[in-house]
Amino acid sequence: MKRQLTCLIAVLAVLSAGCGISSTGPVRAGVPASGLREPGSATPYAQLYFVSPYGIQPVTREVDAPATPQQALDLLLKGPDAAERARGLITEVPPLHGRLVAQAADGAVDLHLPVPVADMTGGGGLGLSQIICTAANARAAGGKQPPDVDVRVYEEGYGTPWTVRCNAAGNVVPVPPEPAPSQGARR
Repeated sequence: MKRQLTCLIAVLAVLSAGCGISSTGPVRAGVPASGLREPGSATPYAQLYFVSPYGIQPVTREVDAPATPQQALDLLLKGPDAAERARGLITEVPPLHGRLVAQAADGAVDLHLPVPVADMTGGGGLGLSQIICTAANARAAGGKQPPDVDVRVYEEGYGTPWTVRCNAAGNVVPVPPEPAPSQGARR
């Protein structure tokens, strides 16, 4: 009897512990996944990047043909549509209509900014990330797929471009310059 009582107490203790899962119900963990297309989708689209309360967020828009980097940026410059605004998406890209130029070239995108980054709203920041990630994710971005698309940024007033990439999270990361070829060993 004593042994049965001990086993019963042990079983009740285990059942009342509940594996450490509380009964709080569902907990919000951010916005639902959106913006990425289903694999194998045949509909051409442009992937644009807008700003949400949770950071940079990709959005897809159907287009007539795969968008070039310039076409994708032209769509970005128009800002979020009504449905995107209703989801809380905004743009931090300053008005650069007709002055922002992007072109696919040898597996990369050449992006020409008409103003220095420091003169962009808030010193560039999110608006610059929107521009770079949208250009890098254009379907015709030089034959490569993100995150392997180099974006060479030519800033107004600066002669040398700087190279960045857009990673899967929509963050812009610098591409380190290629090391200079080492000279052969001297004898």
